[in-house]
Amino acid sequence: MKYFSFKPVRDWFGFTRRERRSSFILLLIIAVVAGIRFVVPSKKISVDMITLEIPDKPVERVKQVNQASKANTYTRRPERETVYKVVDLNSCDSASLEALPGIGPVLSARIIRYRNLLGGYAVVDQLKEVYGLSEETFNLISSRVKADPSRVKKININSAEYKQLLRLPYFEKGEVTGIVKYREGRGRIGNMEELVNKGIIAEKTAERVKDYIVFN
Repeated sequence: MKYFSFKPVRDWFGFTRRERRSSFILLLIIAVVAGIRFVVPSKKISVDMITLEIPDKPVERVKQVNQASKANTYTRRPERETVYKVVDLNSCDSASLEALPGIGPVLSARIIRYRNLLGGYAVVDQLKEVYGLSEETFNLISSRVKADPSRVKKININSAEYKQLLRLPYFEKGEVTGIVKYREGRGRIGNMEELVNKGIIAEKTAERVKDYIVFN
């Protein structure tokens, strides 16, 4: 019986003994890897999305807290209205005047000096007659001052001396001279209209001095 010989095949490929061994090991590894795919089944792992349900009430409460926090952050407290002490022009001192906006030592001294010259302020608008007090400054302080007319010193036109009448800044020198002469000739002046009608003083002067003159 004739046996099959691998010699022709070996001779045809021309492998050496070491090459044949390496080839056998490589084929064995390939066979093992291929077999594993059939022996061990492949598994697919799927990750399901987990939905978390959050109750509505806690969420609403968080929203309310956030809204309240924002409201507290952006809401300004109403500012308190500043209340100023009203200064009486006829009884105040220089320190009270200097506390007013736009009034310094010079203006406060002039306001008091003019008060003494007049015998007191009958109305607040007389501050406009103070030298150096601007319209802007008057507007700043007009609501913070008052003039108490009961403190105004009156002049009795029937007994006052020439210098006393002339001191009142609303009288002109000629008007004072006329008053004194008319009083000497007449004896007594009854009212302001009498002086105006006789042409002794101007109607404008009568309007300005009416708060400072008495006829008793």
